[in-house]
Amino acid sequence: MAVKLRGHHLLCLLGYRGKGYSDGFCANMTEIYETLRLHPETEIEVIDGPDDICRAFPTDQHAHCRNDSVYRKDGDILAQVGMAVGDRSSWSGVLERVAVRVRPEDIRSLCSDCRWEPYGLCKEGVAHIRGSRELRPLPDTNQTGE
Repeated sequence: MAVKLRGHHLLCLLGYRGKGYSDGFCANMTEIYETLRLHPETEIEVIDGPDDICRAFPTDQHAHCRNDSVYRKDGDILAQVGMAVGDRSSWSGVLERVAVRVRPEDIRSLCSDCRWEPYGLCKEGVAHIRGSRELRPLPDTNQTGE
């Protein structure tokens, strides 16, 4: 069964370090992250709109999953990675595309309106993937916050 991901989550996963919008969101994101880290042959299906990560966004917070700015980010990142809605690939294939097509400094413009961009985690994640082509183990923390 394929993991369904929207465009910008292809890069968000690279910067994920165990923090997010809520405990439930982090548990879901960690499960997806660990599946991809431990099984890089996992099939990814690129979809338009809310995906397997969005499904755990907390209901008590203002959801941004359908904002125009998020759809713009999805499209810009898919174009940079060389993928489109409906494409399927192994996660290792996605990482190879990112490693070849995305530079760490691209994150600043691709994700300029993301609340997580100033922390530099995705920029660091892209730099790591360019060198190793695999996700790092998560730190021993599952706390929420920015």
